[in-house]
Amino acid sequence: MTQSAIAALLGPLAPLGTDGWIVGGGLRDALLGRVVADVDLAVSADAKDLAKRLAMAHRAARFPLSETFGAWRVHGGSLPFTVDLTPLQGGGLDQDLARRDLTVNALAFPLAGGDLIDHHNGLDDLHARSLRMVAPTVLRDDPVRLVRLARLACQLGFGIEDQTRLRARMDAGELSRSAPERVADELRRIARIPDAWRGFEILDDLGVLGVIVPQLEEGRGLEQTPYHHKDMLGHSLEVVRRVCEIRADPTEIFRGAGSHIAADLAQPLADDLTRGETLVFAALFHDMAKPETYAVTPEGRATFFHHDRRGAELADAWCRHYRTSTRFREVVVLCVRTHLALGFMVHRQPLSLRQIDRYLRSTAPAEAEQMILSVADRLATDGPRTTPPQIQRHLAVARQIAEWYVTLEGRGPVGSLVNGAELGELLGRRPGRWMTELLEALREEQVVGLVRTRAQAERFAFAWAEAHPAA
Repeated sequence: MTQSAIAALLGPLAPLGTDGWIVGGGLRDALLGRVVADVDLAVSADAKDLAKRLAMAHRAARFPLSETFGAWRVHGGSLPFTVDLTPLQGGGLDQDLARRDLTVNALAFPLAGGDLIDHHNGLDDLHARSLRMVAPTVLRDDPVRLVRLARLACQLGFGIEDQTRLRARMDAGELSRSAPERVADELRRIARIPDAWRGFEILDDLGVLGVIVPQLEEGRGLEQTPYHHKDMLGHSLEVVRRVCEIRADPTEIFRGAGSHIAADLAQPLADDLTRGETLVFAALFHDMAKPETYAVTPEGRATFFHHDRRGAELADAWCRHYRTSTRFREVVVLCVRTHLALGFMVHRQPLSLRQIDRYLRSTAPAEAEQMILSVADRLATDGPRTTPPQIQRHLAVARQIAEWYVTLEGRGPVGSLVNGAELGELLGRRPGRWMTELLEALREEQVVGLVRTRAQAERFAFAWAEAHPAA
């Protein structure tokens, strides 16, 4: 046991006195020498009063965390970590620890100091880097623990003990009765891990992924075109892996534009996720409609017509069921709906700036995400019909678009040389849809450099109006 790691936890908690125990993930991480961001306390006194005492000592904020369990949270001020205080569950410390999920989370250390309390051999499992359930019923008692099990295995790099893995597979179906918000929270935690793809592979190994996304389970064994080397499920998981690899270092794929794309991915998006972390979900869902749209031509060729559009509808429904934010939902749905677009452009070379601008406009505000998703999808498609030149052509187009994306971003927003009201007066037309279409056409002419002045804009407007007479 690392005495200095425990001491680092005890110091800030000194205002609480000796009434309580450090338990859960914070203690586990301290013993592993990991950075501790959250500390859980099991207390026998009133959690509200203790939270007030701790908050006053550190000039921190406090608020109730759970009415059901009487828990309070204290954070900020001079506290180096967030503290959750929960009354003992089950009548005493022994019963409280026996109700926890995994042995490595069922350790306790008294605020009064002394010896580590380990009734379930959690320290041995910690040293063995193994996740083992405290009791056979703990996963069924709270099925969200099934997702947490996969997340911890990925996050800590631990293995899952055989009986625990078997029990998880047996209880996987129970997850459907859990609160969607809690499941989504654990999935977001997985998405934040650098190698998040491992977490989703572990979920699949435990039989849980198919409960969360039934369309992926329907894709198990679903053979695709000769350009693919894996079934639909395997391909989707490999795309997630490729996305994680690219987001770790976009410069390897996008070269000079990579640093700009990396900065984009680091931007906060929604639901406590960055753009790069949200992209993991788009990768997981991008082909989710393939089982539904599967068909075979008379020649025996598999087809998945409109799986992009139908997939967007399914992704939208998934996000609504799991109660994600609107912003998260919109970006994920956009990525699924347009994930084929860049690939189509490979067959339209040489590309004009006009074509590139239209593509970027169609994928905004997720331009960087969509470029990465397309490349990841291409790299994860390596069947007998796929050749290295095909992959290189796709990468070349992606790099060309990325370079223009950075260039156009650097120019800033395209200022309008003439506004809608002025166009209406100039052309003698009442406001209508034509105005939006003309303004967009004018913006495009400015991007490609054919319109630079107001006089040129007016001449273009007259020419456009002549070609598009009023209805």
